[in-house]
Amino acid sequence: MYRGSAFLLAVALCCFVARPQTPDIRVDTTLVEIPVNVSDSLNRAVIGLDKGNFQIFEDGVEQKIAHFSGEDSPISVGLLVDTSGSMGMKLGLSRNAAAEFLRTMTPNDDAFLVEFADEARLVEHFTSDMKQIDQDMENLRPGGLTALLDGVNLGVSEMKKAKNPRKALIVISDGGDNHSTYTPAQIRQTVRAADVEIYAMGVFEPILFPGLSLEEISGPKLLARLAEQTGGRAFGARDDDQLPAIAQRIGVELRNQYMLGYYPTNTARDGKFREVEVKVTVPKGFPAVKVRWRKGYYAPTDLEFK
Repeated sequence: MYRGSAFLLAVALCCFVARPQTPDIRVDTTLVEIPVNVSDSLNRAVIGLDKGNFQIFEDGVEQKIAHFSGEDSPISVGLLVDTSGSMGMKLGLSRNAAAEFLRTMTPNDDAFLVEFADEARLVEHFTSDMKQIDQDMENLRPGGLTALLDGVNLGVSEMKKAKNPRKALIVISDGGDNHSTYTPAQIRQTVRAADVEIYAMGVFEPILFPGLSLEEISGPKLLARLAEQTGGRAFGARDDDQLPAIAQRIGVELRNQYMLGYYPTNTARDGKFREVEVKVTVPKGFPAVKVRWRKGYYAPTDLEFK
């Protein structure tokens, strides 16, 4: 504990530094909600902050925080698992990682499972039975090409049925899309507008060697960009021991978020993108913190309410 501070620290051994981002926002009501991640210089999640430590801005204009929560709350999760032929033996690592993440889930959480290879397929609808998801993972087999972007699109669509206000998609893949009907630009637009965070666990080759496809080489960058759009983050694993630990880190991070809510001073229903910024002020003597949140949200339109 730092001297002169009552703040508590939860260890969240995050190994990847992401850009400042802004987890997603709900636009089905006037209230805008933004999950926020705060960590110290050692990438440990900082908990114990209160409402007065935060400021939130929309298009540069400060907003009044109407809702604040620093407590863990139920979450709805979608597991998106790459089962293409390029995964091969890496699919076993994916199963272990998914099992590790599912251990962080609580009875009030729920999850669904999507696999993607030649096409994206919903394997399991939303359920609170994590053992069923785990069993479904055991039945997955590798083969075919990689429709990663189609998998993300299906995950975003299925997430609309979520019962919990906090939502996250966990993508496990080598990142090499070569068979999607959707383009990267289309999916970036989709996730930018969606009320969900994306976390990516990349299962990459330890070295670049002749024979790797262009998609496999560019995969890490694609996964990172998708995650950045939503306020999540991307992690890369290059050996057998890393992936389950990464899954644990994601679980810890999702459990140590702050939720800020505000009623926008800009009430125009113009459907335009609103940029959001979050600032955190800590007491004198407290070390510097890193803050991640979603970049913004799309305002509703009058057509949505007719």
